[in-house]
Amino acid sequence: MDHRQLLTDAARRPLDTAEVVLEGISNETLHALPSDRGNSIAWLIWHAARQMDFQLTDLNHEDQVWVTGDWAEKLGVDRGPDSFGFGDDREAVASLEVKDPEALREYLGAVVRSLSAYIRQLSGPGLDAIVDRDWDPPTSRGVRIVSIIDDATVHLGQAAYARGILEDWRVGY
Repeated sequence: MDHRQLLTDAARRPLDTAEVVLEGISNETLHALPSDRGNSIAWLIWHAARQMDFQLTDLNHEDQVWVTGDWAEKLGVDRGPDSFGFGDDREAVASLEVKDPEALREYLGAVVRSLSAYIRQLSGPGLDAIVDRDWDPPTSRGVRIVSIIDDATVHLGQAAYARGILEDWRVGY
């Protein structure tokens, strides 16, 4: 297995989890705040996709999928291309409501496809290129890609956990 296959497989994992978490979910569960202060499942999945989309544009120098796919309109989320949830307070999290969980899955899927297309064109040495010197040590392209995937994976795990708390739900049951 080469680096492209490995990273593409990892990039798809959050989408696989989102499909399971969103299957049959009610609007109430999708937007509930666990313990009235945690992040909703809708917000967690939206943020996982947004941070992936936002950070990918720094690597591929293309427009965000959020913009090119008119996802703000499709999801009914009035947030611009610079908003991806970083720093959202309880009120901002609670106000994020999506029209349709299927559209949320489709947005995440579109972003994963964009990331996967980017990964497929990378050479092994290209992963070593420094893309951010604001960190010590500076961040390479490969490390940034892993970070993007890891962030999405963590938030999808949180979404699965939140659904379990809200509905006594378990993955695979």
